[in-house]
Amino acid sequence: MPEGDTVYLAGKRLHAALAGHTLLRGELRHPRLAGEDLTGRTVTGVASVGKHLFTRLDDGRSLHSHFRMDGAWHLYRPGMAWQRPRHEARAVLEVPDRVAVGFALHDLELLPTEDESRLVGHLGPDLLDPAWGEEHAAEALRRMTARRDHELGLVLLEQRVMAGVGNLYKTEVCFLLGVSPWTPVRDVPDLPGVIALSRKLLAANADRPSQTTTGSLHPAEAHWVFERGNRPCRRCRTRIRTADQGAGIYARPAYWCPRCQPGPSPVRGKRR
Repeated sequence: MPEGDTVYLAGKRLHAALAGHTLLRGELRHPRLAGEDLTGRTVTGVASVGKHLFTRLDDGRSLHSHFRMDGAWHLYRPGMAWQRPRHEARAVLEVPDRVAVGFALHDLELLPTEDESRLVGHLGPDLLDPAWGEEHAAEALRRMTARRDHELGLVLLEQRVMAGVGNLYKTEVCFLLGVSPWTPVRDVPDLPGVIALSRKLLAANADRPSQTTTGSLHPAEAHWVFERGNRPCRRCRTRIRTADQGAGIYARPAYWCPRCQPGPSPVRGKRR
């Protein structure tokens, strides 16, 4: 599932391409929206909320999309070849000089713009909200503190606490804080620092497709421990460990350095 900065950047680019333009083509190829045609509608804006996107129209409706694991919006010039198979396209929004194609959007819904909160009202504060301030940080802290007995790595992924963190930033935040992902929230010494660092990392990458937590954009140097299982830690050269965190369909691989990140770890036999 993409990180919040990926969705934010997609929304920013879609807004720049579509906002203020009337759709020359507005095809929706999702079974739930069969028969809907947005041709002739004007796009008033595109906004991201956590990992959700809303394309707002002049008739008072919004087209909601969520990337899930494999969804994406691409922008093309008219006539350009698409980079993904045409059968994966779930939405095609064309304006005079751009074609926006939503691929593999399993979650696609048209709803009144005034009802957007029905889909995102349960979320915690959006870490990339342009209006982020002390109230947002305080609310995120309140929600995180309420999960004091839960593992930090799982709480970071919980969008009801704060919206935007995915597995990449969960992993890197825990490393940079020097705590194991399995550390209970109650034992994390600086929860405001967890929130501030999460926001800092997302914001640092929000305007580019490449994501780095080390400061290097070179693919081999961009992350401290994420997807570096069995390789040496960049700080201490200890072998980075990998184990699933979470249960069932919510399980995600966690990466950590047992020396730089002391604390609880999975029971023996479940590590990789």
